[in-house]
Amino acid sequence: MSSSRPWHAAYDDGVPTELDLEAVCLPEALARTASRYGARPAVTFLNGTLTYAQLDRAASSFAGALVSMGVQQGDRVAIQLPNLPQAVIAFYGALRAGAVCVMTNPLYTLREVEHQWADADCKVAITSDFTWMGLLRENRARLRPERYIIASIPEYLRFPLNLLAPLKLKRQDPPRWAKVPAEKGVSRFKRLVDSHAPLTARPVLDFDGLALLQYTGGTTGLSKGAMLSHRNLSGNVQQIVAWFTRAEPGSEVLLTALPLFHVFGLTVCMNYGVWMGAQLVLQPNPRDYAALIKSIEKERVTLFPSVPALFNALNEYPGIESHDLSSIKACFSGSAPIARDVLERFERLTGATIVEGFGMSETSPVTHVNPLLGERRIGTVGVPVSSTDARVVDVEDRTTPVELGQEGELIVSGPQIMQGYWNRPEETAEALRDGWMHTGDLATMDESGYFKIVGRMKDMINCGGLKVFPDEVDGVLMAHEDILEAATIGVPDPRRGETVKSFVVRRPGSSLDEAGVEAWARANLAAYKIPRQVEFLDELPKSTVMKVLRRELRDREVARRAASGEDDASHAD
Repeated sequence: MSSSRPWHAAYDDGVPTELDLEAVCLPEALARTASRYGARPAVTFLNGTLTYAQLDRAASSFAGALVSMGVQQGDRVAIQLPNLPQAVIAFYGALRAGAVCVMTNPLYTLREVEHQWADADCKVAITSDFTWMGLLRENRARLRPERYIIASIPEYLRFPLNLLAPLKLKRQDPPRWAKVPAEKGVSRFKRLVDSHAPLTARPVLDFDGLALLQYTGGTTGLSKGAMLSHRNLSGNVQQIVAWFTRAEPGSEVLLTALPLFHVFGLTVCMNYGVWMGAQLVLQPNPRDYAALIKSIEKERVTLFPSVPALFNALNEYPGIESHDLSSIKACFSGSAPIARDVLERFERLTGATIVEGFGMSETSPVTHVNPLLGERRIGTVGVPVSSTDARVVDVEDRTTPVELGQEGELIVSGPQIMQGYWNRPEETAEALRDGWMHTGDLATMDESGYFKIVGRMKDMINCGGLKVFPDEVDGVLMAHEDILEAATIGVPDPRRGETVKSFVVRRPGSSLDEAGVEAWARANLAAYKIPRQVEFLDELPKSTVMKVLRRELRDREVARRAASGEDDASHAD
């Protein structure tokens, strides 16, 4: 064991320090799983289920349909769907046809869709009937794809739900079903799959070839397409498989509530699940907590990748103690730091173990995880996974390693690191340096190789030269019994440059006021870290993966200060 990689000593028994990656692309992994577990449920959505044999055949038929449309190797195919069986079929089918997938958020505005599909030069787009009729059809002339494939929620449901669902879905606000008229260049998803034979002359996939353009969230300017290869995606799945030694191939039931268009859900739910022969229980709306609980109980879910906000929401769900969630044995938490109280409450509720990890779009995404069986250090993201190196370097020169325990920028290296940003050589050169991915995250590493994320470099608050990390403040505030959620940002201050402002969501029935928040913070934080301003909200703005959107809070603060005429409002961002 190298002294520069002390984290190897923390690995669970049986987890290798280095992986000899199988050169198996994801469509080949699906075929292999289908040969082993063909009769096992692969995808469950409401009352419909596809076995692995059926999923594999549907993906091959969809690949054949794409090839018949003229899709050639390397062409970009957009998939803009919630968590439906069609999203799984389309992803594996497009890769099997040799295409490059472009996962698109179905909640995107026209501006965001137009940018992404034009930037990627998408030839075909798969979308839902309600998105097509509600946004895309009338703006088709502005969009890049030549062909559209329309999926509908009822398509993979069984009788009688397949007939009843449209009546209910079209009355929702907004509607989740729409009648699609026939027109040139527009096909219906299931009809297309059913009318095409499985692709037999499959293109040979290059393990180092491009498989996915995963667009970043676009927190600053327009989103960028992270270029992820077959090696990146398959390698990261193999790293996860090696890490979770307790998972049983062909036996697990995985709750798939994280959006598949986000890299966290794509890899940790779908691709890992398919590799392992797990049953994927699809949930299109992670905020439908009643549906999540019902699925856990009915399907006896064993694995639950999620985010802190969702764990917290289930903890707070009325009457949650009366539900049986004991089938869950392991949870992976990412996207944001999880408060100790939230973690411990969910573990008491279920009997499961939650391990916190770290990743990003550019790393496929997983780079760090806490050991599942060994020493788990709550409050850290754990240690680098197999075949992964990590360092904490000086934020100024971005090269020199800092002392143990000192904050710096986290950089990582491994087989899961992207090839670069699509058509953005300058941004690629900034992010990838000498084989290291510069994450933009501030972190510390202890003597055992456990890493702690203390914030984003762009989120760090500079109070008169003293550094304040919003995640630390939020963690302290959320430990208060009357605080459900908290999010902290920096706002302009004429004396200190910036000062600390926290947005707080109180628990129902709480009368906690600003003075109470300040008193709690004063007892648990250094004086310069105490929020000088507190604003109470009914809820915090969140992304589709329920990650708190600090940028939206900053935007609101800028607008508020501009409207009130406060000085230096432009500095709030």
